[in-house]
Amino acid sequence: MRTTAVLSRDPAAPFSVETVDLDGPRDDEILVRIVAAGICHTDLVNRVIGRSDRPILLGHEGAGVVETVGAAVTTVAPGDHVVLTFRHCGACPNCVCGRPAYCRDSTALNHFGRRRDKSPRVTVAGVPVRDGFFGQSSFARYALATADNTIVVDPAADLAVAASFGCGFQTGAGAVLNALRPESGAWLAIYGAGAVGSAALLAARTVPGVRTVVVETAAPRRELARELGADEVLNPAETETVSAIREITGGGATHALDTTGAPKVLADAFAALGTGATVVAVGLGVGVPPIDVRDLVLSGKTIRGCLEGDAEPATFIPHLLDLHARGLLPVDRLVTRFPYTEIEKALAEQHSGSVIKPVLTW
Repeated sequence: MRTTAVLSRDPAAPFSVETVDLDGPRDDEILVRIVAAGICHTDLVNRVIGRSDRPILLGHEGAGVVETVGAAVTTVAPGDHVVLTFRHCGACPNCVCGRPAYCRDSTALNHFGRRRDKSPRVTVAGVPVRDGFFGQSSFARYALATADNTIVVDPAADLAVAASFGCGFQTGAGAVLNALRPESGAWLAIYGAGAVGSAALLAARTVPGVRTVVVETAAPRRELARELGADEVLNPAETETVSAIREITGGGATHALDTTGAPKVLADAFAALGTGATVVAVGLGVGVPPIDVRDLVLSGKTIRGCLEGDAEPATFIPHLLDLHARGLLPVDRLVTRFPYTEIEKALAEQHSGSVIKPVLTW
C-alpha cells in the first residue's frame, strides 16, 4: 500500500515527509494505522548511526488502531486500539523470567530488525528503507508490528498520550515502581526532568509518603517539576547538588534516578546517596563515572542499570494507563502534540526545553 512516512536521509539535514510503499502483513505481522508517535531521544541517537544506509524510518513510541493481522496472529484483532513497544523473543531465559527488556535477541529484533527472508517492508521509489526500528518504525501513517510488541489498550485512552508509554513514560515510571520501589518516608532524587524524569516524578507521587528532589538545568522544566509536585528543585548550575541533597534529606537520598547518561551526573547521584541506598541509571551515555570505591563499599550503596523500566509491557502499560485514567498519573501534562509535518518544529521546541514530550499526530 502507498502511505506517508517521515524519513531521515541525512542526519545533518531536516527530516523529510515522503510517500512510501508499505508491504502487506506477513502471517506474523500486524498492520497498524498510526494515530500518534512520541519522539524519543533514542530516535535521535539512532538517526546518526549508519550514515551510508539511507533513508531510515524511525519511531518507536507508536499508538494507533489495528487495520489487518496476519494469519498466525491470535492476540490482536482489527479495530483494537494498541500501543507499540519494544520487541522480545519470549523464549530466552530473560524473557521467561519476566525480564523482556533484557531479551538475548533484543539487538537483532529492535535495532532495525529485518524480516527472516530479508524482504523489504518499506520502499521509496523502489529503494528499500531501513526500518524495523523497535519492530515498528512508527514515524508513518501505517506501520507493521508483531504480537510481542503490540499491546491492546482501552479504546477510551487518548492515543496521543498513550503512545509514549511504549518507551519513555514506561522507562521513567518503571524505574521507580519496578526497580527502585521506594516506600513511605523515602527521599528520591531525580536527575533530569525531561520526559523520562518527569514520568518518574509522577510515578513517585503515586506512592504515599515518598518525597522527591529534582535536579534540572532548564528553567521551564524546573518550574513544571514544581507544578507536578516535586518537594525540592535544584539548578546544578547554581547549587552544589551533592551537599544540598544530603542536607535536604538529612544524610542522603534513599533512592536516586539518573536519566542524563552523563558520567559526572551519575557520580554526583551516587555521592548524594545515604547508607545502603541505590541509584538507577537509565540514560545511555558514554564514559566512566568517577566513583569512590571506599564510599561504595563502606556505605553499602548500589548502582544498577535499568532498561524500559524493567517492565513487562503487556501488563505494565495497561496498569500505567489505568493510573492515568484515574487521575493519579497525569502524564498528559508532559505531552505537546504536533502534526507529523511539523517534526522539525517539535524537535526545536524539545531542544529548547519548552516542550517535554513532543508527539507527532496523523
